[in-house]
Amino acid sequence: MNRRIFLSVGLGLMASTALPFAAIAQTPVTWWYESANPEQQRAITQGIIDPFNASQSDYQLTIDYRGSELDKQMRVALLSGNGPDIVYSAGPSYVAPMARAGQLMPLDDYAKQFGWQDRILPVFLEMGKYEGKLYALPKTYETLGLFYNKTLFKEHGWEVPTTIAELEAVSDAMLAENIVPFASGNANWRPANEHYVSLVLNSIAGPDNVYKALKGEMPWTAEPFVKAITKLNDWWQKGYFGPNYFSLSDEQAFAQMASGQAGMMPTGTWQFQRINTYFPQNNAEAGFVGFPSADDIGDPVYALGVGSTFSIAADANNPDGAAAAINYIFSDDAYAKMNELWQGEWNMPIADLASIEVKNVQPLYTDTMKGLATSVANNHYGYTTWTFLPPATDAFLVNGI
Repeated sequence: MNRRIFLSVGLGLMASTALPFAAIAQTPVTWWYESANPEQQRAITQGIIDPFNASQSDYQLTIDYRGSELDKQMRVALLSGNGPDIVYSAGPSYVAPMARAGQLMPLDDYAKQFGWQDRILPVFLEMGKYEGKLYALPKTYETLGLFYNKTLFKEHGWEVPTTIAELEAVSDAMLAENIVPFASGNANWRPANEHYVSLVLNSIAGPDNVYKALKGEMPWTAEPFVKAITKLNDWWQKGYFGPNYFSLSDEQAFAQMASGQAGMMPTGTWQFQRINTYFPQNNAEAGFVGFPSADDIGDPVYALGVGSTFSIAADANNPDGAAAAINYIFSDDAYAKMNELWQGEWNMPIADLASIEVKNVQPLYTDTMKGLATSVANNHYGYTTWTFLPPATDAFLVNGI
């Protein structure tokens, strides 16, 4: 969504290709995607589009990049029945309204045909269901935490915070040095607002209380949640988020952290894609840890999230081709290639990674993903708002915070 960046990109219409002197006509499969820079577009072409098209002779997959307006354009297109075959969304909270409106095709038959139940981790298949039917597959699973400029910390003798008190102490020290504590900005993606809500709900109110509230066993006005949102507001009022939150994109904010203008960045694992772009040119080293927790919570909580989903439009011109393309995206070959070319955005929840070799991966990214996988396996994780909240509530967090 960058979940953590979530920009809109799309797949455009593509005419059938008639090969000279051949009776083969491949049926187009259209896919709209969010924003992607030229390097990222090449990654998708090399890792998905070209290999899928070469793997079979029935379908021709094309992609149309729609930028940050993808969500709005997708809603209009689906209402008129003129959307793409593959529907790409920012997460489960975006899928539910489309499924409820009858704009998405149930994927249960395709799941049986392609064996998705065995290939994809069960918890993530459950996240793609609405009223008992499967409507979406998750593109990537992610978590929130704290990126920081390790070089800057060493220069100032700062310890990496593990508690809320330590986080506030180092943030105050940064303010004293005219360094922005939290690199942040929502200029390109307003739902960045809810990233911080997810962090304080899990790290201050605690995942057990969030779970109770999601089940209706505790009101959202209960003391733990009031405490969490009050703390978030305190950080804003103290200037932890800096003076330019509404004018900076998340990428610009990340660049500020790499340059030392900001010290830390509370955000999601989708930002790993930016480390090699910004840190080496500043002769700096990046770090990442779980977001500090309140004393009564204990260890850092890895809030579990689904960053983007794949569905098939109910009015798709080529649903079988769309399903075949989605199936390829969840193949071992696509996983290995995309995680080599574009780390942090294509961590598909494939159940068995033992036989998949991914090259040129940052050790920091590998260690983080291992930590997240362990947390999920031990049933010790938190809840991101864009994955677990109902759509209307999630929309309020985006627009009302």
